[in-house]
Amino acid sequence: MRRQFKNTVTALAAYDDRIVMLLGDVSVYLFKDFKEKYPDRFYNIGICENTLISVGAGLSSQGFYPVVHTIAPFITERSFEQIKLDMCYNQFGGNIVSCGASFDYAWDGATHHAYTDLALLRLLPDMEVMQPGSVKEVDILIRSQYNNGYPSYFRLSDNPHNIDIPVTFGKAVVLKNTNSPVTVMTAGPILGNVFEACRQLDVNLVYFHTIKPIDREIIEAFGHTTIVVIHDAFGLYEAVCEVPGLTVFPYGFQGQFYCSYGTVNDARKCLGLDSLAINKTIQKYIAEHHNSRVTNVL
Repeated sequence: MRRQFKNTVTALAAYDDRIVMLLGDVSVYLFKDFKEKYPDRFYNIGICENTLISVGAGLSSQGFYPVVHTIAPFITERSFEQIKLDMCYNQFGGNIVSCGASFDYAWDGATHHAYTDLALLRLLPDMEVMQPGSVKEVDILIRSQYNNGYPSYFRLSDNPHNIDIPVTFGKAVVLKNTNSPVTVMTAGPILGNVFEACRQLDVNLVYFHTIKPIDREIIEAFGHTTIVVIHDAFGLYEAVCEVPGLTVFPYGFQGQFYCSYGTVNDARKCLGLDSLAINKTIQKYIAEHHNSRVTNVL
């Protein structure tokens, strides 16, 4: 996904000279071609995440389209105040593109884990929050949103899913609709595991790549069902719950620190986000709904 991000931004920069790259000492070599082609629009600010945001806001105030990029927890949690005040309060647009989603950097411990960024940024006025799950989603979402005048967050992962879906900013995708009384809603790269877990189950499946604005219309369409939100971060559950009158349950990361080291798949298995664990959880909700119907009939 990072490589697609580079390809997309470099292609856009060829005909839009208002695009400026600001790196936080991450992906510098990846953007070598960009630097060579557009040296006056490339800046490695270094490990100064708050400054990255402030410089980006300043560039936006002068009509540029800044693309700010570094590791997720550093550019969101650490720089939340700068995003709130320098960008959102002043109504300066710009693009914040992170890497290291959720537990992509599982081996680097809690400092590099990112699971609150989506939930935090969706609280800010006018902020757009996206969690693309595939290279296709990265390309389409960046192209459609990079110059729209709003602060936009793109949360990238090094572990994309490989499911080809239609992509329109702000619109969810119904991947399965079996008229089941149980609906699974998910977002981002974890779709790969969720899709596999749901493959043989009588369940509806809805996918989001845009967390804010959330697709309320799709959520309301399944509002009569029991909704299970399966996600590897905070943010999607809270966004779904904006729609009143739902019966909705969260499953996934519940807030405990992941204290082991290993790969993203190790982290997912430990947190019950592997396909087998997800499948068992969904079966539980299906069974509970079935047992409830039998009890009511009796």
